[in-house]
Amino acid sequence: MRPGSRCAGIFLEDAEVLEQEAHAGDQFLLRLRAPDCARHAQPGSFVHLRCDPRLPMRRPLSIMRASPRDDRIELLYKAVGTGTRLLALKRAGEHISLLGPIGRPFQPHPEYPRPLLIGGGVGIPPMIFLADALRSDRRFRPFAILGSEVPFPFRPRPSQHLVMGLPPQVIAAMPLLDDWGIPGRLTSLLDFPGCFRGYVTELARTWLKSLDASACAEVEAFACGPYPMLKAVAALAREFGLPCQVSLEEFMACAVGGCAGCVVRVRTEQGLAMQRVCVDGPVFDAYAIFGQGEQS
Repeated sequence: MRPGSRCAGIFLEDAEVLEQEAHAGDQFLLRLRAPDCARHAQPGSFVHLRCDPRLPMRRPLSIMRASPRDDRIELLYKAVGTGTRLLALKRAGEHISLLGPIGRPFQPHPEYPRPLLIGGGVGIPPMIFLADALRSDRRFRPFAILGSEVPFPFRPRPSQHLVMGLPPQVIAAMPLLDDWGIPGRLTSLLDFPGCFRGYVTELARTWLKSLDASACAEVEAFACGPYPMLKAVAALAREFGLPCQVSLEEFMACAVGGCAGCVVRVRTEQGLAMQRVCVDGPVFDAYAIFGQGEQS
């Protein structure tokens, strides 16, 4: 593909680095000018970046925000390997080859007006994108629970929004969500002030148990994060009878469905099938991935 070309809804762009912010825990917020991707991205979409000309393999990164008005997308990532560490060296004015937006997005259903957004670690960005989309739709009243075992890439602050059913000392929130009017709470095992000490699913269970039956029937869960966390979210959703969508993270080579290097086992009406995370996902029905009694 040539820069500026499009294939099956995926664009190849020569994205310009607008800004790169470094945060604690080797986390980075990358802002790119990528007009085509910004116009077509949806919550759950990701991009495939060439982190450095010396590396032939691209890296998949979830989109945290997309602004068609500004031709801009934002990516929050953690530098953990050669590719992302080279990506972290990029500075304003440099250019990055980008494929995107890729993948099936989250699909909130109006019959469930209480979306529960659960993000863990590098799974936080898709939840921010989804929250951004939901805040402009008055049919939805989202609640977000975000967890991290490294310092958050933002300065938590006491939430302006009361959430019934939670421990009174759990008040820490992400400022961006709070300013959007979206209630949220933070969790960690590191005893950060105001955060719930425990896992995201523990706090979610506390909140769900506080709801009456009619309110609980309005909840749809959405999650992205490490595989064990997603498995726990799926079990929690099953416990409370909630519909649940999860976004998977897998290693991938081409990211456009050609190599089948990112296949996962999915339960379908026709039985078990192998589907590609890149184009058949990354968002799947949680029960199709984590069936009852799933052990691995």
